[in-house]
Amino acid sequence: MPKNQLFDTNPPKEKAILVGLEIQDNKSLLSMESSLEELYLLADTAGVEVVGELSQKLERPNPSTFIGSGKVTELKELVSALKADLVIFDDELNARNFRDLEEQLPEGTKVLDRTGLILDIFAQHANTSEGKLQVQLAQNEYLYPRLTRAWTHLVRQAGGGGGRAGSVGGVGLRGPGETQLEDDRRKIRSQISMLKDELTKVQSHRQQTRYKRKKSNIPLVALVGYTNAGKSTLLNRLTKADVFVANKLFATVDPTTRKLWLADGKQILITDTVGFIQKLPHQLIAAFRATLEDIVEADLLLHVVDISNPDASAQWQAVVQTLVEIHADDIPMLTVLNKVDKGVDDSELNRNFPQFQNAVRISAKNGQGMDELQARLNEFLYDTMIEISVKIPYQRMNLVNLFHESGVVLKSTHEIDHTLIQGKIPTRLYKLFAPYKYE
Repeated sequence: MPKNQLFDTNPPKEKAILVGLEIQDNKSLLSMESSLEELYLLADTAGVEVVGELSQKLERPNPSTFIGSGKVTELKELVSALKADLVIFDDELNARNFRDLEEQLPEGTKVLDRTGLILDIFAQHANTSEGKLQVQLAQNEYLYPRLTRAWTHLVRQAGGGGGRAGSVGGVGLRGPGETQLEDDRRKIRSQISMLKDELTKVQSHRQQTRYKRKKSNIPLVALVGYTNAGKSTLLNRLTKADVFVANKLFATVDPTTRKLWLADGKQILITDTVGFIQKLPHQLIAAFRATLEDIVEADLLLHVVDISNPDASAQWQAVVQTLVEIHADDIPMLTVLNKVDKGVDDSELNRNFPQFQNAVRISAKNGQGMDELQARLNEFLYDTMIEISVKIPYQRMNLVNLFHESGVVLKSTHEIDHTLIQGKIPTRLYKLFAPYKYE
């Protein structure tokens, strides 16, 4: 053997076959073809090698195997021919689907669905203690009703094993009958309860941080958008942050907040939140509720859209739907069309995407459009004023001071137990003063 010969110590990649099902009359945002392309990218992000693909159109899913019996036979032959270890479905499967598919596929073939794959990616990419707790809670709640098989491929150590994510590895292994299954379920119920308690403590700490921020009256802008739209690149460009960026889905899942100084010394906070995706697992939305509250508390949402993506409109819609789900759809939103450096035609853009008429066109990669974006931020957060008349009790003198500092006072009268103010305030402060309005 040569003296200096090196050996690859990395474990071999799992080989996967992707399976898509188009349901008649099902109004998906993306076509089956586009959704499978996205599933391919998810698999690649998870470190899986895709070796084949299978699709079918049905009126409704097969209650047993999700796809039709003939397709199951075709899938079985494909798994054997391509020596695949894993079959990934583009939709969420139930326990019966998993059990029946595993019984019919070659022995040892693992079955995973889109939700499980996304959870796996989050487990690999969560780096903060909070992120790991959130991912582990989502994994446990996903695993609990599906304890019919070995899930060791799903639950991995996150961030090099430094956190808690991954500690449920091994549950659901085929063992000595129902006794082992019930024992596994009991362990997961206990784990879910413990994780919820720990996340409640985290949420309490976050609320204290938000309270301090609100007292400072520094506006908060939340970056939202489809995964891989370029939010982290934009945060880095605006604030010289050092957020990890990669051309992969869900490259970053932990939120990052940085200060940005606008013209005339004005400052804002910008937070980069987890990217959205179509069919975003509800377990993740629930587990990341505390993190997503950064979005709900924002004064303005910057919705970053990858305008070079042929499915840009559908991706925009998927984000809007998720904002509705987390009750953030009433927050003012500025759309930012990213990656215009890839050759976007303005006339075609205006013709095909009327919802983007007032959007800011930028390239977070090369800095194009940054001046206009900062001007629009300054305009909304500081310059756009709303006329209002308020009756503020003396116990809330901080609001009186804030009106004088950030607004324009046209008339002020001190009464016995309150102050009457007529004037104008920045749009972002309207929610603070709305409870004290009077005609």
